[in-house]
Amino acid sequence: MSSTGRFLQYHQPDTLTSTTVVDLLILISFFALLWLSQYLAAKIIRAGILGPIVAGIIYGAPLANILLTEWQTTFLALGYIGLILLIFEGGLQARLDLLQANILLSVCAATTGIIFPIGLSFLLLYMGFGYGVVETFIVGAALSSTSLGTTFAVMSSASETIDFSQTRVGAVLVSAALIDDVSGLVMSSVIQSLGSVSDGGSVNLGWLISRPIVASIAMTIITPVLAKYVLAPVFRKFLQHRLARYGHRSNIVVMILVLCAFITIAAYAGTSVLFGGFLAGVLLSYLPSARNVNSPGKQCESQGGRQEAELPSFVETFEHYVQDVQRYVLEPLFFASIGFAIPFLDLWTGSAVWHGVVYTLLMIVAKLVVGVWIPLWAALSPPSKAVAHAGEARTGPAASRTRNSRVKAAVSPGCLLGMAMVARGEIGLLIIQIGFNSTTYLSQAAFVTGIWAILLNTIIGPIAAGMLVKHRGKAIGEGVWGVIPEPGAHSGSTHAEQHARRPDRTSDAEKRCST
Repeated sequence: MSSTGRFLQYHQPDTLTSTTVVDLLILISFFALLWLSQYLAAKIIRAGILGPIVAGIIYGAPLANILLTEWQTTFLALGYIGLILLIFEGGLQARLDLLQANILLSVCAATTGIIFPIGLSFLLLYMGFGYGVVETFIVGAALSSTSLGTTFAVMSSASETIDFSQTRVGAVLVSAALIDDVSGLVMSSVIQSLGSVSDGGSVNLGWLISRPIVASIAMTIITPVLAKYVLAPVFRKFLQHRLARYGHRSNIVVMILVLCAFITIAAYAGTSVLFGGFLAGVLLSYLPSARNVNSPGKQCESQGGRQEAELPSFVETFEHYVQDVQRYVLEPLFFASIGFAIPFLDLWTGSAVWHGVVYTLLMIVAKLVVGVWIPLWAALSPPSKAVAHAGEARTGPAASRTRNSRVKAAVSPGCLLGMAMVARGEIGLLIIQIGFNSTTYLSQAAFVTGIWAILLNTIIGPIAAGMLVKHRGKAIGEGVWGVIPEPGAHSGSTHAEQHARRPDRTSDAEKRCST
């Protein structure tokens, strides 16, 4: 086969020596297994993300290595796009009022979720198993992270009746996971620099540590200020009515431009591109005027015989154009790529198993303890303030002004927060593989122990959170830590109920309007 330097000649796949009918059947069976395993995992253990991880282990390098290496590399890149879109969708649906109101609690939760895994790692790995100080720090840093992608996946799929992105506990969870993501980026940069130090290179550790922190704080402050005082007024006054005639098509262009701009800024500023994707979604959710945010699609209003189209919300555009391919192709590929990165066969020596299982249990406790902050917060908050956070007067135990009943009502939300923080996923794998491949400090034994904990925590966390939501989701959603009506929303209608009543694809108004 020949090709020029300027283009690749197209051939039917069955005429290529490297892509046979068997290869095509392998690809088809891989995607079929992705979807089937995701469906079964969601139905049986209410944690659909685990199915693609298992499929990635089976078809990827860790076990059977059925997929070609270049295919796995391609799926890794596509999966990362799916992760960015997953975080971007979370930003579109985020509630700034909830994030701001609970930021102090979120910082306390995130700090606890960083300190406890590192501290308990030194207690077990350094003092118990005899690992070195630096390699203990590397493994502990990997286990101090929280999988941001898994967090959003759990929130979006845990319950069919409650939209946990609109709950107070969901806001705390998202904020804490974002802070852990940024801290994980900082520690991965430090760990990568350790390789240069061990090779005799010089590294400015102060700048290396401060750069992602400063960049993240700056983007966090500048984005809402810029959106509120500059971009939103300009968009609403000059662009919104002009873009309305093009409907979803104009929105998708704006979404692509804003998302690309934010992940580029985040990457060059030194912070996480996932954090940039989340802020891009937050910015877009703020741009349209309030009358368009929850509109059921493009509306038509007769004004003297003239029809005027109303711009759909960016959430509707995402659901209309992106959500299906993201949910059924890109997101499963992301979780399968986690499976690609797990050294499955190296996990099954005697010492590796018992070291890994013991460390896993300790790391579950290290993140579960984060959930203690919600009952503690309920106990320390004045009764009037605790009830006011619900956004409306509620009846029953959730609205009780007694300290004991407030703490009791906060137990289930606290358990949900702790369980959802358990999954480590992509950030943990990134940190520990940087430590293993880029430095000389991390031994094979410590690497395998860390992988065991990352893998089992990423499995156990979503399962536990899904089971809790199955049995206590409605109570959590209706409690003080549950769904908070948006400012200006009808008191008898929650965001989740509004979302449920929204037409799935095309409303009657859209049918009367041209796109």
